[in-house]
Parts: sequence; C-alpha cells; structure tokens
Amino acid sequence: MPITVAEAGRTLADPATYADDELLHAALSLLRREAPVHWVEAPGYNPFWAVTRHADIQEVERENETFLSAPRPVLVGASVDAAHKRSEAGRTALRPLIHLDGHEHRGMRGVIADRFRPQAVGHLEPRVRALAGKAVDRMREFGSACEFVGDVSDVYALDVLLCLMGLDRSESAQIFRFTPAGRRPLPPEARQSAMREFYTYFMDLAARRRARPTDDLASVIANARLDGRLLDDREMLSSYIIILSAGHDTAGATIAGGLKALIENPGQLDMLREHPDRLPSAVDEMIRWVTPVKGFMRTAVQDYTLRDVVIRKGDSVLLSYPSANRDEAVFDAPHRFDVERTPNRHLAFGYGVHHCLGAALAKLEILSFFAELLPRIGTMELSGEPAYLSSAFSGGLKYLPLRYSWAH
Repeated sequence: MPITVAEAGRTLADPATYADDELLHAALSLLRREAPVHWVEAPGYNPFWAVTRHADIQEVERENETFLSAPRPVLVGASVDAAHKRSEAGRTALRPLIHLDGHEHRGMRGVIADRFRPQAVGHLEPRVRALAGKAVDRMREFGSACEFVGDVSDVYALDVLLCLMGLDRSESAQIFRFTPAGRRPLPPEARQSAMREFYTYFMDLAARRRARPTDDLASVIANARLDGRLLDDREMLSSYIIILSAGHDTAGATIAGGLKALIENPGQLDMLREHPDRLPSAVDEMIRWVTPVKGFMRTAVQDYTLRDVVIRKGDSVLLSYPSANRDEAVFDAPHRFDVERTPNRHLAFGYGVHHCLGAALAKLEILSFFAELLPRIGTMELSGEPAYLSSAFSGGLKYLPLRYSWAH
C-alpha cells in the first residue's frame, strides 16, 4: 500500500525503517519528489525538517555558521535529547567531532588530521593490504561457508583499527567491546559497564603513551595540544571514541554491503574480475550503495530559507545521506549498482567542514579487502536471509550468511 508524505517523514524517525531497504528508499523517493524539505512530527521525537535532496544537503553543510551540530548532532528520541542536554550542562558527556562546531571543531579536528592525510594513509597501505590478506585467509579457514559480518568484516575492520592505534592483537576482544558493533548486542547494564571500562582503559593507555610516546594514533591523541595545552580527559576520551566508532563501523559495513551487492549483481562481479583496475570506482559505488552513516542533524541559529521553505531559528534539520545518494537529479539510474559509475558524487562521507577525516583510510580498507578476495574466490551465494541493523544513525548488515568456493 502506498504511503503518504507525512508517513514517509515519520518513517525516518523509526530505527526499524533502516533495516528495511525497500521501505526506506520508497519513503525517501517520495519525499525527494513531493516534499524535499519536510517538517516531521514523530511520536517520541522532537520535531525536525527532513532534508532529502543532494543539493540541499550540500547547501546546509556549506552554511556551517548558520546550521550547527550542537545541541542535537544525531537523530535520537526526545528523552535521549534531554539526557544529552543535561550531561552537556554538567560537562559529563563525551563530545566527539560530530558534536562540535567552529573554532572548537577546527581545533579538535586538527589533533588527528595529519594521520588521515593521503600521504599518511599511503604509508599504511602495505600493512592494511597484509591485514586484508589475513582476513581472506580467515574466510578460507571456515571452508565453504561463514557468517561474513561477524566472522570476517568486523574482525578485519578491528584489525585495521588496532594497527592504527598501535595496539596488540591480544587486546582485540576488549577493544571490540568498546566499538558500537560490540556494544549493540549487550543489555543496557552491560553497555554501561563497557563504557566504564572504556574510560578506565583509555585513561591508562593515555598515561602510558604520555610517559613513553610511540608512533601511533593512540600516542598522537594522548600527547596532542590544543591552544598550547594538553587535551583534558574529556577531550582525549572524545577523540578515542570517535576513532573507535567511525574507524570500525564504516569500513566493515561497506565491505559487507558491497559484497552482498556483488553477489546480487553477478555481472558486476564478473566485470571486476576481468578488469581489476576498476576497483577504485567500485569502492566508491559500494560506499554510495551502503551509505553506512544514515544522517546527521543540524540546528539553525537564525532563520534560513531552503527551497522556499523558511527554517526558523532553533529548528533542527536531518541531513539524509541515503536519500542524497539516490537522488535522481545527480545519479543516473540511482537504484542500480554500477561499479563503473563515474562521476560518483556521493555524500556518504558528508560534505564541507564536516567531511569525514577517515574517508581515505576507509577507501583503502575496502579496496584492499576486495583486491585480496576477488582473485582467490570462486563462486559466492547467500546461504540464508541477510539482516540489517535497526539504526537511524549508523548501520548496515548485521548478518550475512554466505556459501562459496575457491578459485585456487
């Protein structure tokens, strides 16, 4: 049964929508066509404007002095918004980059920016490629079947994260527990316990890196200075948490979603095998197709007119990246998975001053994995029903059962 524009808007505030690709893109297509800047009032949520067109999202991102991340950086329920405001007032909440604006954002971004510049990421390529080879070896150790997300892609993304942070493989289980993927299956009490352990672990790690600096990202954060002073505990822990969150989920989700897309589009898989030089464009298409970060929120500090709609001071807007990445005005046949798509102006990493710092590293991780997998794998097929995360912020596949054979 067709949905109305109002229903389409409300679906964006329901995490379950993001586990139903067909429903999500039906709702977004309707909004792009009928109401690209749409006021949403959903039960349990503070109201917001849903911004669904590629050009409009870019415009909001460019107007970064009018539309701020604070005080509502992500789409969560009204009770969580209120709790966040209380913890902000009490200076107890962690404030990663996605929460910051202006001078504060530029300063904290500068703390880690050098480690994510193309030249620095290029130096990581041999190690990332070796880890990708080990991930494919691990897949082969399972024989002819595995649950790809838990057995392969999550593990590989964690291995790259450990390498970046300069942490030993023996700490993988503990570090995974601190990532969003590791916390999601835990009951609320266990999630809170994991965060307490996170505080203790990373404060101890920072103390050790300050006493004996090393050449890794953990040490860079521990010894970073902002306005001439060392980061305080809150700033330091906020930097660690954004690395754990963005550094693990984004690449892992895209690798799993990209592999599923290749299985469902065997002609595209054959093309990549015959023309491995097209892998870089395929990586961008996987990122567009999956769009692991579903959206950020911005709040207007003054009235602003967007597409003839007046957004009032204090109103919040949702920037829907999955919608931007299927915008018919930008992408030819946007619902077709096309590894040769060029140009590919996706917004999966955001746009403007908030463009994802780790974009180059994520692309390297994804490319390295498929560069190792495709020459070695034979046939691939789904061996069960895939399942997606219910999350309005960051998500993708949580279960991808595979059956496969090996080329040699």
